[in-house]
Amino acid sequence: MDWIWAGVQSIRNVFSIDSGYRLTDDQVINHFPNHVELTRKDLMKDENGRFIHLDFIPLTFMLPADYNLFVEEFRKNPNTTWIMKPCGKARGIGIFLVNKLSQLRKWSQKTNFTPPTSKDTYVISKYIDNPLLIGGKKFDLRLYVLVTSFRPLKCYMYRLGFARFCTVKYNASVNELDNMFVHLTNVSIQKQGEDYNAVHGGKWTVQNMRLFLEGTRGKEVTDKLFDEINWQTVHSLKAVSGNISNDRHCFECYGYDYIVDDNLKPWLIEVNASPSLTSTTSSDRIMKYRLMNDLINIVIPLVRCLSDVRWNKIPQKEHLGYFDLLFDEELAQQDALNMDKKLGPGGMVRGRKDGSRPSPATWK
Repeated sequence: MDWIWAGVQSIRNVFSIDSGYRLTDDQVINHFPNHVELTRKDLMKDENGRFIHLDFIPLTFMLPADYNLFVEEFRKNPNTTWIMKPCGKARGIGIFLVNKLSQLRKWSQKTNFTPPTSKDTYVISKYIDNPLLIGGKKFDLRLYVLVTSFRPLKCYMYRLGFARFCTVKYNASVNELDNMFVHLTNVSIQKQGEDYNAVHGGKWTVQNMRLFLEGTRGKEVTDKLFDEINWQTVHSLKAVSGNISNDRHCFECYGYDYIVDDNLKPWLIEVNASPSLTSTTSSDRIMKYRLMNDLINIVIPLVRCLSDVRWNKIPQKEHLGYFDLLFDEELAQQDALNMDKKLGPGGMVRGRKDGSRPSPATWK
């Protein structure tokens, strides 16, 4: 079986009608044709053009299209800090914070950004100004999620994600709004700072962070935090599953970025279609090697007779490596049917008093 690793730009040519290229049954490729349905925030709108309200995504507007709506919201809470990002860039390029409308106007004059007529698109979101701090520093979580099918949804969470730390202690003062070493966790930003540590790269493994939280906050609330992250991930994928072109040749490894606030509430900040596979430390290189190895073992069946895209995409447990099943819609539907058949009088499962049983269709 052949597999193709394409960039987000070249994938358009692969699936273009004009290219004349067609994938054969023994080929798989690492993007769905319209994977941007999930990764571009300017597509998170309903049929009326309004942003979908999700309580795990910060309040967000598109500029210049939503400039007047943003100004209205800004004036309701004039002391709020906002973070602005260009839609078409990555690695922290072009990001800045504002807490006054005059700052936005001044910036627009410098960049020829003239609301509401400019063609350049930016995302402006309410800044999470109460992040959970460890050692006084802000961090975010980078988690890898593998999707092998959107209909039915089949997705996996990688256990070897990591936390990315800022190199300078967090300070919510307005005097520090321009200090990206305080506010942005992107490695491409932080490694330019004087305090960057090239040995550990300012990263913690998710396992170490979870152990720290269990010791400082307790196991119950830590488990609840990661259950919430898994729930948000599944629902974000379900939200776009009806719009994704579910080509059987495709799989996707998304990079999910979460920020945890001081109430241990996770916020989904961004989903990346092509998370960086370059390494900054030796442990980083080992982790990403394992990620690719485990990913290949799932998307390419190891049994020769199944080596084409027509297999059922349910890998053996021993082939998952460090991936854990996050959600399998097909198995969940089968579980529901089996549960209905086993329900006795009063809606109880025969042979069990609590009416519950572990389900292999989710991470729980």
